[in-house]
Amino acid sequence: MRWLFLAFLIVPAAEIGVFIWAGGIIGPWWVVFLILLTGLVGVALAKKEGIQTWNRAQRALSLGQVPTREILDGICIFTGGVFLFTPGFITDITGFVLVFPGTRDIFKRLLSKVFKKMIDHKTITYHK
Repeated sequence: MRWLFLAFLIVPAAEIGVFIWAGGIIGPWWVVFLILLTGLVGVALAKKEGIQTWNRAQRALSLGQVPTREILDGICIFTGGVFLFTPGFITDITGFVLVFPGTRDIFKRLLSKVFKKMIDHKTITYHK
């Protein structure tokens, strides 16, 4: 929880610094334009990826399979969409990484390990 608190302090401060830096290079109106553009493009991409993931999950369920990959994809896409909707270059980069299928796989592996540890910990706790 401590890292989450730090993230809520550090990320906005870093975003403000990047805004000021970029505004000095390309001008403040271009910064505003880029923020709006990346937000709109990012949210559209997240929506497209989310719909495709939802359809794959529905297909897996109709075949009697558990859509575990699709659930992890959905978590990444949703989180990426939130980052993309949040104004800022750092959050936009993070959001695009979470939404694009190729880069999303890195986070899916990380999420799988976290969930596995949580499940293993619960299993060990319940068996005691």
